[in-house]
Amino acid sequence: MPRMRLNLGPVQLWLACAAIAAALAMPAPARAQVVVVANGSPITELDIQQRSKLINASIHRTPARQEVINELIDDRIKIAKARTYSVEVGDAEIDTGFENMARRQGMNAQQFAQLLERSGISPGAIKARMRAELSWSQLVRGKFGSSLQIGESDIANAMRERNETGKETAGYIYTLYPIVVVADRGQGEAGIDAKRREAENLRSRFTTCTEGLALARALRNVAVREPVHRSSADLPQQLRELLGNMEVGRLTTPEVTAQGLQMFALCEKKQSNGESAAKREVREEIFNKRFEAEGKKYLEEIRKQAMIEYK
Repeated sequence: MPRMRLNLGPVQLWLACAAIAAALAMPAPARAQVVVVANGSPITELDIQQRSKLINASIHRTPARQEVINELIDDRIKIAKARTYSVEVGDAEIDTGFENMARRQGMNAQQFAQLLERSGISPGAIKARMRAELSWSQLVRGKFGSSLQIGESDIANAMRERNETGKETAGYIYTLYPIVVVADRGQGEAGIDAKRREAENLRSRFTTCTEGLALARALRNVAVREPVHRSSADLPQQLRELLGNMEVGRLTTPEVTAQGLQMFALCEKKQSNGESAAKREVREEIFNKRFEAEGKKYLEEIRKQAMIEYK
């Protein structure tokens, strides 16, 4: 079976872990107690605690204990079924996914793991969830591939239903130069405000990429990164609208990041022959609905055949 990849969007939701209880209250023997065995795979009290924290971080409410147990059982069943079809997600793929999550938080994997641990969440709990979702995605995509295919007529009908038939028929490729006014994290609010004024000053003087990039490179504590190329179809709506209304040769408004105040210089905008953002969104929406429906039906079917033993 060919290996497929899952959009990690839903998994990212587990990482809204701002302020979660610091330490596990139960002694180690109690946490190691096996509560359920699903298809030969044990689920411990610690597993339940960790998943409860993840769900809490995602939906901002404490889930019922049985809800957590059911989700863990489903994960064990998904992984077991995937293995029967020789679908297994390797550690390298999980580690790469974890590193990508860390990067989106402005950290490396080790820093991100330490942040999670200080919040009482084991990185292993997140990786276990990722493994189940990735395995399941590959299995469902492989098994139900024909029913998940989306034709142009499906997209056209959906766009008519959404009254978006005339919306953005062309896509664009943007060339962007990230520009960072470097700021020390320990500078505090006053320091950040000072750096913001520097960024706004540069922005007001930046009128063309040829002169503006040279100006930025000559400034102290300003870093000009290598250019990136982005399709409008791959951008979030807010950024897509911002760039669509921007003049070439201008800077976006500064945003605070882990490195400092970051802006993007829009240096080129070319029309693309690829799919527009509106069509891409409709395609993804149709696919997600079909994937969810097929996956839910299949999970219900194999759950009835699973060996589940409560201790």
